Amino acid sequence: MQVEVLNKAGKATGRTIELPEEIFGIEPNDHVIYLAVKQYQAAQRQGTHKVKTRAEVKGASRKLHRQKGTGGSRKGNIRNPLYKGGGTIFGPKPHGYDFKLNRKVKDLAKMSALTYKAKENAIVIIEDINFETPKTKEFVSVLNNLNIGNKKALVVIPDYNDNLYLSLRNVPSVVGSLLADMNTYDLINSDVLVLTESAAKVFSEEEAAA
Repeated sequence: MQVEVLNKAGKATGRTIELPEEIFGIEPNDHVIYLAVKQYQAAQRQGTHKVKTRAEVKGASRKLHRQKGTGGSRKGNIRNPLYKGGGTIFGPKPHGYDFKLNRKVKDLAKMSALTYKAKENAIVIIEDINFETPKTKEFVSVLNNLNIGNKKALVVIPDYNDNLYLSLRNVPSVVGSLLADMNTYDLINSDVLVLTESAAKVFSEEEAAA
C-alpha cells in the first residue's frame, strides 16, 4: 500500500512510503480486537472498591442475649450483617481487573485495527515535525492543513519529542503515542491515524528484515 508523504502545509512532498500488506492488508479479526480493547479498559479500572466486614465495623463483641429460651432467633453480636450498621456479606474487595492476552493475540488485534484504518483511507503520513518550542497553535494549524482538525487523531512518532508532545497534549481531539506504545484501543478510538515519516518507515524496515 503506497501512501503519499505530506508536509506541514498539507501538500504532497513527492515521496511515498510502502506500508506492508502483511500488516495493513490482513483479514481483520473482530474478536481479537474486542479482547484487546476489553483488556485495555479493564486495566484502567482502579478496583479500589471496599466494604467493611463484621470484623471491621464498630460495635461490641458481646452476645446480645442467651442462645435459647427467649422465644426469639439466635443472635451473635451487634455487628451481625443482618443488623443495620453491621458488616456486609460478600461485599467487594480491592482487586485488579486486568487479564492476560498472549502477545500473538495482541499483535493480531493491532494489525486488524491498522487494516481497518487502511481500508477506510484513514492513514495520513506527514514529514517529521520538529518545533523549536512547544506551539499548540502551530500544531492545530498543521492538523487543519491536513483537513483533520475536526477529527479524533492518533499521532504516532518513533521517539519521544518533548516539544511535539507539549504541543499536542492540550488538543482534546488528539492522542499522541510512541510507535512502541501504540495500542488497539487508541487505534479503534480514533478517526484517523497520523504517522510521521520516520514512524511509517519503521513498518517497512521491520517487514524487510523479517
